[in-house]
Amino acid sequence: MEAMSSSSARGDQWTFLTNHARVLLRIARDPEVRLRDIAAGIGITERAVQIIVADLEVAGYLTRTRVGRRNRYTVDDSVALRHPSEADHPVGDLLGAFLHREDTPEAELAEAEAATR
Repeated sequence: MEAMSSSSARGDQWTFLTNHARVLLRIARDPEVRLRDIAAGIGITERAVQIIVADLEVAGYLTRTRVGRRNRYTVDDSVALRHPSEADHPVGDLLGAFLHREDTPEAELAEAEAATR
């Protein structure tokens, strides 16, 4: 019984997506997003977001272009996922699964309802 309670306590801590995936999704959604806004939305520090963006850039998932005082990011959705068991899938498959969901009429309706509140 003891093992079950420690397991259920840990059960509240894990998620399916890593912070790297969350950062990449936010950038794919809004290529001109500020890192501090990503950090606030995900619940991590701005420094952690900077490190993740650098990781994603080195791995080829995104490129950063300076536009005035801001950065604009371009995601390369053809780059393969990193884990060997998913390496035959491009990151675009993951992005498409999440970004497509946000483009549904239900998502647009929920967004419109939220704006009227």
